[in-house]
Amino acid sequence: MNLETVRIFLMTRGIDLGTKVLGAIVLWIVGRWVIGVITGLLRKLLSRNGRVDPTLAHYLGSILGALLNLLLILAILQVFGVQTTSFAALLAGLGLAIGTAWGGLLAHFAAGIFMQVLRPFKVGDFVMAGGVTGTVQELGLFGTTIITPDNVTTIVGNNKIFSDTISNYSALPVRRVELTAKIANGVDPLDAANRLRAAVVKIPNVADSPAPDIEVLSFTPEGPLLCVRPYTHTNNYWQVYFDTNRAIIETFREAGYPTPETPLVRRAAT
Repeated sequence: MNLETVRIFLMTRGIDLGTKVLGAIVLWIVGRWVIGVITGLLRKLLSRNGRVDPTLAHYLGSILGALLNLLLILAILQVFGVQTTSFAALLAGLGLAIGTAWGGLLAHFAAGIFMQVLRPFKVGDFVMAGGVTGTVQELGLFGTTIITPDNVTTIVGNNKIFSDTISNYSALPVRRVELTAKIANGVDPLDAANRLRAAVVKIPNVADSPAPDIEVLSFTPEGPLLCVRPYTHTNNYWQVYFDTNRAIIETFREAGYPTPETPLVRRAAT
């Protein structure tokens, strides 16, 4: 190999290529920063307008961010001398795989538009959507960001959410807490229900209407099983859930109820 040829190539083409790479990196960093500033300003301006919902503001910001990122990529390609027309032709020639991928993205995009129109939930709602349960943080261009109760950020495709069952726990003023309490045979179930009812209504954030449901649910070999169902706002669900369990324990302890035990079955000798 001719070292002089290599040196001349590095001094000419190498410097030119290095300059382009450095320029592309700088353009990417500055461009991403500018895009973040612009989308942030748009969301703030829309959120200050009381007529624009925060969910729609985030969605419009995502659309603007995607368009600006596409323009940034095209600008970087121009730095390397790639013509946008050639780039478009290259994408068109990649075949069925790229077309299928874009088809999926378009499906998520269309589902996001439908969710903006139909509004099954909004930012801040506690939902179960696409198999994920948590608080909606953002409805994006192609996916919805949900914060799960164990504080994990989860992004679910809009099409998966829109084509699946959506449960919005924040849509109504209150939701029901489902608990049970078992009492021993020999304990008066009506007395136990009255004691529990008096204790549950004193728990903070338990709704007055509808009133807590405390009734005999079923009968077991150990004794009657009571359903304990207070109502509360979804933001206070787990606080009421745990406080109700504590109230069951303390109420039965103060009443002196025995612990339910499985009765022994004696078999007759043959």
